[in-house]
Amino acid sequence: MQGSQAASNPSSPPQKSSFLHSNLLPDRGAIAQGVASGAIGGGYGPYCYNLSTARENVFQSHPRFSAAPSEVSSLAGGETMPRALTANSSSIPLYILDTTDPDLDDPLHNPDPLPDAALDSPFMLFSARGWANTSALFVLTVGLLALFTGYPVIDHYTIPENTTPGFNLGGVNATGQVPNLPGLPSVLDKDTPASAQRRTGSDGYAYQLVFSDEFNQDGRTFWPGDDPYWEAANLHYWPTGDLEWYDPMAITTKDGKLVITITKQLINNFNFMSGMLTSWNKLCFTTGYIEVSVSMPGSPTVPGFWPGVWTMGNLGRAGYGGSTDGTWPYSYDSCDLGTLPSQTNNGVPAAAATGGLGGPLSCQPGQRLSACTCPDSDHPGPMVGNSYVGRGVPEIDVLETQVDVSTFTGQVSQSFQTAPCNYNYKFNNQTPYTTINNPSITKLNPYTGSTYQQTLSAVTNIDSQNYGGQHYASYGLEWWSNPNDRPSGYITWYSESTQTWKLTSGSIGPDAIAQISARLIPEEPMYIIFNLGLAPSFQQQDFVHLQLPSSMYIDYVRVYQREGLQNGLTCDPPNYPTSAYINSHLNTYSNPNIRTWEQGGYTFPPNRMSTTCS
Repeated sequence: MQGSQAASNPSSPPQKSSFLHSNLLPDRGAIAQGVASGAIGGGYGPYCYNLSTARENVFQSHPRFSAAPSEVSSLAGGETMPRALTANSSSIPLYILDTTDPDLDDPLHNPDPLPDAALDSPFMLFSARGWANTSALFVLTVGLLALFTGYPVIDHYTIPENTTPGFNLGGVNATGQVPNLPGLPSVLDKDTPASAQRRTGSDGYAYQLVFSDEFNQDGRTFWPGDDPYWEAANLHYWPTGDLEWYDPMAITTKDGKLVITITKQLINNFNFMSGMLTSWNKLCFTTGYIEVSVSMPGSPTVPGFWPGVWTMGNLGRAGYGGSTDGTWPYSYDSCDLGTLPSQTNNGVPAAAATGGLGGPLSCQPGQRLSACTCPDSDHPGPMVGNSYVGRGVPEIDVLETQVDVSTFTGQVSQSFQTAPCNYNYKFNNQTPYTTINNPSITKLNPYTGSTYQQTLSAVTNIDSQNYGGQHYASYGLEWWSNPNDRPSGYITWYSESTQTWKLTSGSIGPDAIAQISARLIPEEPMYIIFNLGLAPSFQQQDFVHLQLPSSMYIDYVRVYQREGLQNGLTCDPPNYPTSAYINSHLNTYSNPNIRTWEQGGYTFPPNRMSTTCS
């Protein structure tokens, strides 16, 4: 046959197998054809042209193409074909179908079953390696829990919390240093001298400075949003029948002083313009010592001006009658007749009808936020058991300046305003409950209250030089209360750096005739107010000799609190919250023309003394 003769003739080139003939394309290069056919590969991968030889070459680390034959055949296009192609048969090479052979180029893919048998051992529950892994995971888990859960808990209960306002955020740090952060407000004025950072209270406790303003930056303004702690009022203070309009333009800082100036000028149908500055809902303190350095307006020989430095509970905004309706000046946490309108219920007690110096004892609409308030009512809280804590807006005055027209001597009236009222507005003014430090210059105020408040007050003569910005004197009050130890509460006042008088919880105890319980030394967060007014209800004006314009000067204000006191410098302490309640009745707290709670669109919550709670 022609085919047999060709195969036996060594001089003729070998014929391509049908497999190669069908897969070798005329336009494919010789090298590519050799790789595709298995002629080239040198034992690496599935294209090995000589299986047995390739295996030996791989494990002997021979060069990749050391056994490759020479190129003797020619292909279409003039290229030569590797000689190895002549050894292939016309059928598919067996090595291409060899599925049992491992990858020859990587001995790691063919593990030796003898030395590797130990690694393929079956699972053992109590193997040393398993327990080592489990123990490591356990230690790691415990460590992470201790770091992120245990440490914060341990830190909370073992390291006393630093309650200094602005701690590490503009206030003092643990070493007492005060950072200077330009452009950021600080509760401690950097100009406050080091000697004023601490004091010892009349109670013997150490007090630390928690807020100060030295007013050394001239030209400050106090329109809404101008200052982080203060805001000037823009209203008529109608509750006391004032003759002036309060306007922010009347307040500024000059020569290192806060200056409030009263002028005679027509404004909003009033003949006088003056100023009132408050820290309402911005800066409040609960217990502590507040001190201000003041130079009085006018002259001690001319009555008429009404300068004031005072504090009031944050639930009432000064000049916003809707917010103070039924809250000012209550400081009461009992559920009895003292919470009801006029302090009476169906004519009981009879003394309430005439107990106010010949008239009714009280004209109050009742304590709006009383301990008698039915559960789930409109009340800021908190609750103790099933009852609310009685809340209100007490007032403590650092000073109100007047003139004793019998001697033409300047005096400061230092007072506590509260409700409900004792019969005939008489409080316990006997020692040791109430004490006067120097009776030669300080006397109890004969004015003790009216149908809207009971007043505990003393008046003290002051130096006639401390007027008109020429000389200054410091005035203050020290106040302590504790809801868990109410008998320990007291208020002590200071005039010209000297203690003047003191009242205690015993001064405002229960009254069997009026059938009311003890009033409280205030437990509310209190804010600060400076104002300069004209009001015949306080003292008649001598317009003939009254000098206008006239200014009240404040050199500084400083607030101290007992060291270690918590939540003492906030308007929204957790035990006496105010923020949520204010925000839910914001129209009444932002519109001075709303004069009653009802005008704001609200009603007093039900009182279980007069209503059956649902």
